[in-house]
Amino acid sequence: MGKGFKAAIVLTSACLALSGAGASWAAPAKAAPPRYLETPPGAKPRVVITADPELDDSNSLVRYLLYAPSFRTEGLIYASSQFHWKGDGKGGKGFVAGREYTRVGREICPCTSWRWDPKERFIDDALDAYAKAYPNLKVHDPAYPTPAALRSKVRWGNVDFDGEMSKDTDGSNLIKALLLDDEEAPIYLHAWGGQSTIARALKAIQEQYEGTPQWAAIRAKVIRKAVIHPSGDQDDTYAKYIKPNWPEIRYVEPKGGVMISYMSQRTLSEDDAVYMSADWTKANISDKGPLGAFYRTWGDGRQMVKGDIFDYFGEAGKTAEQLRAEGYVVWSPVEAKGSAIGEGDTVTYLNLIDNGLEGYRASSFGGWGGYHEGGRSAISGEMTANLAAVAGGKAPEFKRAPTHPFLAQSQRDFAARFIWATTPRYADANHEPKIAIKGARLITARPGQTVSLAAGVSDPDHDKVAVRWWPWAKAGTYAGVVDVRGADTASAKLRVPVDAKPGDTIHVIAEATDDGRPSLTRYAHVVVTVAK
Repeated sequence: MGKGFKAAIVLTSACLALSGAGASWAAPAKAAPPRYLETPPGAKPRVVITADPELDDSNSLVRYLLYAPSFRTEGLIYASSQFHWKGDGKGGKGFVAGREYTRVGREICPCTSWRWDPKERFIDDALDAYAKAYPNLKVHDPAYPTPAALRSKVRWGNVDFDGEMSKDTDGSNLIKALLLDDEEAPIYLHAWGGQSTIARALKAIQEQYEGTPQWAAIRAKVIRKAVIHPSGDQDDTYAKYIKPNWPEIRYVEPKGGVMISYMSQRTLSEDDAVYMSADWTKANISDKGPLGAFYRTWGDGRQMVKGDIFDYFGEAGKTAEQLRAEGYVVWSPVEAKGSAIGEGDTVTYLNLIDNGLEGYRASSFGGWGGYHEGGRSAISGEMTANLAAVAGGKAPEFKRAPTHPFLAQSQRDFAARFIWATTPRYADANHEPKIAIKGARLITARPGQTVSLAAGVSDPDHDKVAVRWWPWAKAGTYAGVVDVRGADTASAKLRVPVDAKPGDTIHVIAEATDDGRPSLTRYAHVVVTVAK
């Protein structure tokens, strides 16, 4: 089983875990919860990416770079996981019971490295492609960082072995320095692979300051700044070190986000699965310049690591049976040549994208990356069973999810970025509209009361812009039907249901979609809290 299998299973139970400080057993009351920082208004989220050389990490990095103006990128760090580790280069061997190499029917490890190219540089390769696209990208958004600025953020983390966190690395030192700097803003630590580099940074801080007069202040500072956005606990360092020693650190796994991952062709709705198809992928990604060419697709003839028995995705025109006969471990159904493979880690940063939803803020219900409360994950228990069946060589019947409220819009937005990357004139591409709420965004109203909603819109290309208001039921706590009148106008009215209880929340999205090609959407939102 590959990393996508593990990550998909982990996401079936994903939830927002914001653990507060516990109380001493003898204390009469609980200690005050930590004071968590938020990105200041008008500032960009400070982001660190740690990634192992899985092809879906590489694809997620392409999307991340195309949305680089949304972030203040502080680090791009090579990491390891149980699925990929480099080895120490000295002949040392690694082995952890229960890993994928123990489930292939023959002894492979202990081994000196696992699924790692000796010349690995996928982050640098992605930046090479970005550098070629940059002259066009900056025409459409001057906020794109220079290739040199992004290259200065590349580091190597703890990559020697699965879960190794015994020594400082350039990557862990960077994270440590960011957590200890004087800027009062959160550091979003994305773990697309294992968390050993993040864990090492925290361990180094603990080793340096624990037992000193500064420890209490330093620990509180790290807790209020660090936010881990994981793609599962892929090397057990969260469970074994981070959670026991830093339980108050925010560990954020929203539910119901846009998931374009391994096997999504089989689990997305029929409408959403179009955005994984060979025709759509070729027209909107693969044929669109250097970043499109870098993006991995089914049957593209490439492997991340030569001879990797889990990476058969570049093979074209072969059945699962033929691939198994060649020695591959076929853990995901074979798809059509040219179709999308997946971006299993993209969901970790979608809520940080500047699309108007500000899904990472405590005051937001979420966004493309999922919602924080209510509802259930888009990947069901049936999906978990199907994944297990595929890994066992069986032919499961996949259950398709309902059409996602944001997937098509996010994919059209992604396609527009590839057009920017290949279009040297601003006037020859479409750009997103703008929308802003008129009046209060956070409203308190009684049951039966009518709330007026209004928004202003504009478009940089002078396209026509359509407005739509809709309640996102899964994001709120009110479980009934909400009536929004005038939903397709700039001014609408919402009647608070008479059976709504005090404290219930109703979340309403204001959507502005232009008529450009591709059509692009931006958002604002209103939260109505039911009063007594």
